[in-house]
Amino acid sequence: MSMLAHKVQMDLVKAIDRDDLVLPTLPEVALNIRKAAENPEISVSHLSKVIGRDTALSARLIKVVNSPMLRATREVTDLHTAITRLGVNYSSNLAIGLVMEQIFHARSEVVEQKMRDVWRQSLEVAGICYTLCRRHTSLKPDQAALGGLVHQIGVLPILTYAEEHNELLSDPISLNHVIESIHPLIGDKLLAGWEFPEMLQKIPGQYQDFTRLSKHVDYIDLVQVATVFMRQDIEALSALPAFNKLGVDAENPNLQEQLNEARWMFI
Repeated sequence: MSMLAHKVQMDLVKAIDRDDLVLPTLPEVALNIRKAAENPEISVSHLSKVIGRDTALSARLIKVVNSPMLRATREVTDLHTAITRLGVNYSSNLAIGLVMEQIFHARSEVVEQKMRDVWRQSLEVAGICYTLCRRHTSLKPDQAALGGLVHQIGVLPILTYAEEHNELLSDPISLNHVIESIHPLIGDKLLAGWEFPEMLQKIPGQYQDFTRLSKHVDYIDLVQVATVFMRQDIEALSALPAFNKLGVDAENPNLQEQLNEARWMFI
């Protein structure tokens, strides 16, 4: 690691420990959706109203319902039907995940591009997590998708920091070193601050631990499998303890085709 990367890393870790690092807040629409969804009696109409205030988000949800992985016989064109089809829980979790795209903005073109790349990758991982979860576990697919969407969320504050520190921005190698080494720590902190479900809070910090052994398949396992699958390294996938817990064959062309298709589910 270069001197610059090391210094920046120390600065950021100190800022995190002192709570000086300005972490992005969840957009208001996400908080409203979460609040609405906490009511066990919530109706589809009420959730439609809350999500419907954000037209871009409504369009994204309708698009997801019509994706090849979920497509029904007739095309869905309105939000109420989309939420009915997906269910209240799934719609609200997915909406919260998709709203996060609104946090991915930057002033400089370099950082904007990097944020777009991180988000696109996260959307692909979310699609794979959703499909793996739905077909091969008894966990909740909406939580799995949300886990995929936030696994790299800790990269955001580092990129925001880089925008204010030109020397880091003009040294992409150091910037990548810093991102790789501390985005997991910041990601865990962000998700805890946003009061994410406990089973998702530790995803950023643990999804890269390839020796990790959990008793039962969990959401961290799914994100881990999805990120390794994205590298298209079937050998690495077969050797992964998390993958072996799913009891499927990495060499199976059907599985590979399913997961490759799943990558585009949320895009």
